[in-house]
Amino acid sequence: MGKENIEEYSRGYALLKMTFGFWHNNFFYRKVIVLGRDNIDPGRHNIFAPNHQNALMDALAVLFTHKGQPIFLARADVFKNNLVAKILYYFKMLPVYRIRDGFRSVTGNDAIFDKTIDVLRNKNGLVILPEGNHAGFRRLRQLKKGIGRVAFQAEEASDYKLNIRIIPVGLEFSHYYRYRQVLTVIYGKPVEVSEFHDLYRKNPEVALNSLRSKLSEEMKKLIVHIESEEDYEAIDELRTLINGRFSDKIRFPKLFRDRILIEKMNRLKASDNQLYRKICSLSLSVKKQAAELKTDYRLLAKKKHPVGWLIAGIAGLIASFPLFLYGNIFNMTFMEIPNLQSRKIKDEQFRSSIKYGISLALALILTPLILIMTLVLLTPWWLAILFFISLPLSGLFAWNYYLLFRRIIGGFRIKNFIMSHNKDFFRLKEDHDALVKMVGSL
Repeated sequence: MGKENIEEYSRGYALLKMTFGFWHNNFFYRKVIVLGRDNIDPGRHNIFAPNHQNALMDALAVLFTHKGQPIFLARADVFKNNLVAKILYYFKMLPVYRIRDGFRSVTGNDAIFDKTIDVLRNKNGLVILPEGNHAGFRRLRQLKKGIGRVAFQAEEASDYKLNIRIIPVGLEFSHYYRYRQVLTVIYGKPVEVSEFHDLYRKNPEVALNSLRSKLSEEMKKLIVHIESEEDYEAIDELRTLINGRFSDKIRFPKLFRDRILIEKMNRLKASDNQLYRKICSLSLSVKKQAAELKTDYRLLAKKKHPVGWLIAGIAGLIASFPLFLYGNIFNMTFMEIPNLQSRKIKDEQFRSSIKYGISLALALILTPLILIMTLVLLTPWWLAILFFISLPLSGLFAWNYYLLFRRIIGGFRIKNFIMSHNKDFFRLKEDHDALVKMVGSL
């Protein structure tokens, strides 16, 4: 499969998508929450428009959370190497040329445009990241006009009979590049391009701007959007402090709770700027104090840290320590090696992409070898299969073991602060509780 027939269904690609998606949805992330799939009509001509904050992981979030084989538009400079280009075409990616790539290169967009029409007519679904490039801020930036141009020109070339829909997609990562985080994907209500047909016939530029504004408005409804640059850090921290414990909730995801919190803060800024400033200041102060005392918000929110529970937890950790060591065979291989490599990447937003890519490659290479070795070395065969299955399961256990270890150590640390009458801790606790109370009263 190459550029010429990229819109055709590929069984090989389907197998790869299933394999890569399993690793993405079950190991790399601990939970993937998907809402709004009913807004996707596979029988229509769809363009998907996700926000772009986490490099390659944004595209994968769309790919692995709905059926089909959508085509992705990517910047042309990554297609320069012929071998790389063939691989990217196989993975259903098409290049988009920009002025910075050279004026002659931009003319190559004519051929790409013709191919996108084939893609849309074939109802594959086209994925365009309308912000153009990624940035690690929970904010929707100015959308580019490219997505509108593709939609309108495809309609124009098809005598306005495609009735293209642009589906806004909201992506939220509980952390951009740590393992075992929560990914939330929300497919919003489609923007019907046909609503702008008449305007486009009269004035294409006005139609492009109108469509862009409409799409931007719909995308902001689906993401965590912190408008204020001045208070960005304070409000972003407030999300974690107030709503962090809801990260795994499916029925009412943390993303929606964060949006409500931000809306309340926006209204407060207009109605009571003094209180708004106090909350922002306290948010940053609590963040700094918590870091200095090496504690976290979930521990601060707990009223009690029973000694009996902490001792029982330590006993449980000691008893299961051998299983923890065993599980780290899996974790050190498939998580720590990629983690070490990702630290060399200057752009932090690319770190999760590097981690995912290397961990997946290791899984594809080593998993069959491990299976063969266990079948050769262990008998009977069912014992070998049990050993093979136990590796990833024990790896997940070891990961949760580490989290529990941190929770127990944190509990003992707070107990020590209380018993030693640590003034800094009591000041932090007082500020934390006051901040929660202030926000709760909004």
